[in-house]
Amino acid sequence: MADPTADQAVTTAIPRPRNDAPRWRNWGGNQVCAPTSVVEPTTERELSAAVAAAAASGAPVKAVGSGHSFTDIACTNGVQIRLGDYDRVLQIDPRTHRVTVEAGITINALNAELAAAGLAMENLGDVGYQTVSGAISTGTHGTGVHLRGLAHQVVGLRLVAGDGTVVSCSADEEPEIFACARVGLGALGILSTVTLQCVPAFNLHAVESAMRMDEVLERLDELADGNDHFEFYWVPHTRWALTKLNNRTTEAPRGLPRHRRVYERIVLENLAFGAACRVGRWRPALIPRLATAVPSSGKRDFVLRSDKVFTTPRLVRFCEMEYAIPRAEARTALTRLMQAVDDHGLLVSFPVEVRFTAADDIPLSTGYGRDNCYIAVHMYRGMPYDQYFRLVESIMAPLGGRPHWGKMHYRTAADLAPCYPEWDRFQAVRRRLDPDGRFANAYTDRVLGPAS
Repeated sequence: MADPTADQAVTTAIPRPRNDAPRWRNWGGNQVCAPTSVVEPTTERELSAAVAAAAASGAPVKAVGSGHSFTDIACTNGVQIRLGDYDRVLQIDPRTHRVTVEAGITINALNAELAAAGLAMENLGDVGYQTVSGAISTGTHGTGVHLRGLAHQVVGLRLVAGDGTVVSCSADEEPEIFACARVGLGALGILSTVTLQCVPAFNLHAVESAMRMDEVLERLDELADGNDHFEFYWVPHTRWALTKLNNRTTEAPRGLPRHRRVYERIVLENLAFGAACRVGRWRPALIPRLATAVPSSGKRDFVLRSDKVFTTPRLVRFCEMEYAIPRAEARTALTRLMQAVDDHGLLVSFPVEVRFTAADDIPLSTGYGRDNCYIAVHMYRGMPYDQYFRLVESIMAPLGGRPHWGKMHYRTAADLAPCYPEWDRFQAVRRRLDPDGRFANAYTDRVLGPAS
């Protein structure tokens, strides 16, 4: 664990920019940009200096972590700040269970550090290679009707504003900035450090099985309310769903030997599924037939450390859209989506993921002010997704849908603003922290409007 005051003893200039920066591509392969230079800071001072230097030269700046966002939210034609070497755990408080980390640490690396200290995050998404800052800034949420997204677990943060100054904030210090910056889309500044409210480590009892989709829809409230963490995947071109019922337990890990876990998580869920996706890309007409094999993997019942259940390997690459809709609209949305896939003759090789969370109070969180159902749709990398995603959006938007900020959508500031009651509050903080639009790019211009 690093010394949180270490930066104070460092006298260093901005690290030498890489002016021969190669083109950058995101994880999904659908976003590409050509930064003019790349900076890879290792301290907060270097991070601050990089932004200050860009401000002095009038260059735009964007930070990037693991590149798991499917939108162009991290793209820039200016200075790209890569956070891969800014990834230390700075402090773990065993009394309060609060943990302070640098913004570039990945969820997987953080989970390992927390487990060693007897702690855990109370809820996680299913991707472990995201950086903490990226997951928070775009509203990553996980599932659990009594739980909120990762940003709600943030109790303090430091961010670098548009002129390079560092702002420290919490519910007591700069509360207005804190309220908005927890889901900031990278538009308010670059997150430097984040303090998270963690919980004592816990195990999850996981039961995974196939269920008829009609039964899932009929029992939706029972399944969501009756489990700590419930989610399911509808398999297009079938009437089946793959359900995951995860509940906290004092039981010791059991029931899924490592060799079987590797076989099922890597071989079945990634290699075999990836092969089926490649066949579907080569011969799309085979996709409905291939889909019938997905629900046939049988029931799994096991207990593992919480993060080992929450996160899963993702070796098959894809593009994704996810919409948050009011929980009360879940059956309507899913029924319409299932019918639309058939009516439009779409060929979809990826299951549709469905999750649930409680309301929160973060201005640009998709969970602001309401309990949500999240419906995520995917297309295998290299396959056309535009028709499918636009169709999904046409179903979700009229139901009060809010798109995930890090996943594909076609919305603009004009129609997003009415979806967020505290939109103007966020914009006021944006003008205060970044009046010159240092952190703006095509994406923020589109979804938030111009910075000034």
